[in-house]
Amino acid sequence: MISFLGQKTKLCDGLSRREWLRVGGLSAFGLSLAQLQTAHTNPIAPSGLGNSFGKAKRCIVLFMLGGPPQHETWDPKPNAPSEIRGDFGTIPTATPGYHVGELMPLTARLTERIAVLRAMATDDNAHSSSGYWMLTGRPHSPKGQENALPGAPNHWPSMASVVRHLKGDQSSLPGAVRLPEEIWNTGHILWPGQDAGWLGDHADPWLLTCDPSKADFRVPDIGLPVEITPERFSQRSALRSLMNDQFGTSGGAPVDRWTNWQTKAIDLLQTAETKAAFELDKEPESLRDRYGRNRFGQSVLLARRLMESNVSLVQVNWTRWDDDEDVAPAWDTHAKNSERLKKALMPPMDQAYSALLEDLEQRGMLEDTLVVWMGEFGRSPKINAAGGRDHWGHVFSVALAGGGVRGGCVHGVSDRQGGYPLDGRVEPQDLMATVYHCLGFHPDTMIKDPFDRPMAISTGTPIQAIL
Repeated sequence: MISFLGQKTKLCDGLSRREWLRVGGLSAFGLSLAQLQTAHTNPIAPSGLGNSFGKAKRCIVLFMLGGPPQHETWDPKPNAPSEIRGDFGTIPTATPGYHVGELMPLTARLTERIAVLRAMATDDNAHSSSGYWMLTGRPHSPKGQENALPGAPNHWPSMASVVRHLKGDQSSLPGAVRLPEEIWNTGHILWPGQDAGWLGDHADPWLLTCDPSKADFRVPDIGLPVEITPERFSQRSALRSLMNDQFGTSGGAPVDRWTNWQTKAIDLLQTAETKAAFELDKEPESLRDRYGRNRFGQSVLLARRLMESNVSLVQVNWTRWDDDEDVAPAWDTHAKNSERLKKALMPPMDQAYSALLEDLEQRGMLEDTLVVWMGEFGRSPKINAAGGRDHWGHVFSVALAGGGVRGGCVHGVSDRQGGYPLDGRVEPQDLMATVYHCLGFHPDTMIKDPFDRPMAISTGTPIQAIL
């Protein structure tokens, strides 16, 4: 049963942010510096947050590039004027009293497994700088900077990098993976906040640029070139071992890093389970159809397979499709918002997202897999002259499901126009803290910067109401 948190009521039977005591510094949860630095290897569950701490063994992030509209998804405003409400109605969900946009019929059946944040905010209307905050939990300096580039001072490691650094690589595959491509603005201008930044190359999420929906899909990085036979590869490996034995590996940290990367690369080429993770053709045709025979749907299915191969975090980016126009690429619906949503965006999203939740549940994986549905911001309350909605970081929606999250939960309230938070405001650092918490890491867990200074992985607080 849902319980809404507004100005006079509580949500999810939880505390409002005003009631939740913010703690910080080295005194958080009563931890000393030594405990904080080793929290990821010997975690102590914080009190007051139920049994959600460390409930998730892994995480899938579905990132909707461009900014999905809150009005047509998780936070419809059916009683607002038409220029705010839009062209679509609402439908009831499995959670009594909660309605979503009518273009989410498959997801509507699953809301008892989902927690929705309806008062997410960055107050930043630029894709790349607001996106940086959402991906790292640190605000970009300055805010509102479009086409911001990676690099100092905005080189805080992404959430995927932090998770890989803390959890390590659990198999021959890297601990964190991004697919089917990186996030970029028009002109292929890469966003900051997608890599390990100052944390170092060892923590970089592996980038797979691919289209898993193609009949000839393969990952070139895990297969030998045609001209290299297995026998020739074995001879090269033997020569490498001989050279290492002859000359040693006492070249210091740079040589050690190179040796480590070389070993991982060889493991990728030699391990059968690595190749098996990418064999989508082993999935039943009906299941592939259920996810959707498109790049996003098959990327989401591939993410589930990577979870089964002990990858700790997979980020699936919804980026531009081949037929997207520059005026409204991906979820950046500055024009023809209703048409884009109805024909190109909502059906494949609804299909893939709902398929993932159902598939994970049927496999007994949803309980320990955290799924995060998010974008860099939302869309403006008022529809513009081109029939679109513009950038809006003042309030938008994020959804979480699975490991450690309380389903059937709606946290936060936006105003009547879906333009600003009324209660339950959440910022990206709180979202990051919640994800880390579910994965078993205190927000105050320390990582070292290049100057060997301990830095907390998050300045936020786990969102108690949804845990």
